[in-house]
Amino acid sequence: MAVMMSCRKYIAPLVFCAQVASSFFDTALQMIVKERCANHDRDVEQKAITNFNMTFNMVLKFMPIVPAILLAKVGDRGYRKVPIVVPLVGYFLSRGLLLLDIVLDWPLQVLYAVPVIHGLCGGFASYWAGVMALVSVCSGEDERSVRIMRTELVYGIAGFIGSLASGHLFDLYAVELQQGAILSSLCVLLYFLCLLYAAFFLRVDLFSVLGERQERRESVGIINHEARDKINIALLFVSGILYDIAVAGGMEMLGAYVLKDPLSWGATEVGYGNALGSLLFITSFLGVKMFTRCSVRDESMVMIGMVSFAAGIYFMAFVTTTPMYFLARSITLFALIPMPTIRSLLSKQVRGTSYGITFVMLQLSFKIASLVTTPIYTKIYQVTLDTFPGFVFILSSIFTVLSMIPISIVGCRSARHDGYERIQGN
Repeated sequence: MAVMMSCRKYIAPLVFCAQVASSFFDTALQMIVKERCANHDRDVEQKAITNFNMTFNMVLKFMPIVPAILLAKVGDRGYRKVPIVVPLVGYFLSRGLLLLDIVLDWPLQVLYAVPVIHGLCGGFASYWAGVMALVSVCSGEDERSVRIMRTELVYGIAGFIGSLASGHLFDLYAVELQQGAILSSLCVLLYFLCLLYAAFFLRVDLFSVLGERQERRESVGIINHEARDKINIALLFVSGILYDIAVAGGMEMLGAYVLKDPLSWGATEVGYGNALGSLLFITSFLGVKMFTRCSVRDESMVMIGMVSFAAGIYFMAFVTTTPMYFLARSITLFALIPMPTIRSLLSKQVRGTSYGITFVMLQLSFKIASLVTTPIYTKIYQVTLDTFPGFVFILSSIFTVLSMIPISIVGCRSARHDGYERIQGN
């Protein structure tokens, strides 16, 4: 237990600092794109913003595919720092490019190089899979959902703090600097500190020892064939992919939706909106703690989170004022429970030495699916812009309902298997 506590102790500062930096970047990028695409015709401005976001996000999702797989394989061989350090190099360099774009007033198209640099170093898929692999190796099966959700909580608190501050920091500027330069500079600085911490201070020897011990235990047969149920793995992947399509598609369009009439948000409101999204990490963590104490199964917790998001994003389709927006987001208070819980369920189906590649393949499956769905969401939003721009949120709600089907099958299969075990035990 002492070893596991040490693992969490050393990984948490890195997750916290990196997410604060990420929040700064998200707000800076969103506002810079809005400023560069500014036009008296709101429809033209919205189409320019959504077209940029679509291309940016598609490159962001395509580029990490091969590097992330290679880094995951290296990590599963015992070099657990590599899938974390290399992506942080990409974060640092790509965020530095945004800073240069702001200071030197380069064309907006230069920013397409940001996801290229970021992706070639493994991107978020490699970084977060590496973090999740460390947390999984450092925890037992019974407590893994809470441990993973606790890491997500640190991630969420950092995002909440960073998002609250980002809108105000964006508005700060010196006579010699462009608006947003200070915010972007702080982002680059924080990623540099994260890189130094991961390279020189992050302790991974404990993780490696635990991984080797777990592998030896598994090699003598402690994990049986039921724990590696391929049908459950496939169902979990399908459920996760459908839910990610719903969440990612809806959130990407929401970023443009809040900038147009009738909301017409500025930098401060964008920061507050992002902060509310990060606050969901806290409410989702509290939900996991509460449901775990009530002996709610992991599959049931996933379903609760999906229902929460489906209801909230459906309501978002009819939002016309800022208070209504915050009310709609508050309905999604458990929306972040499904993904970490699905990762926990997946980790129980594979050996410890396969955590890295399993989590990376899950992240990459999200990205590959979104390569198709992102342009579809974007085009639907543009077509319905003058009639019913909230239609894409109803579409997200439908995808969420569909994602409940595979996870409910997993729950039924697991409950039946547990019933057989109890009968055999008696």
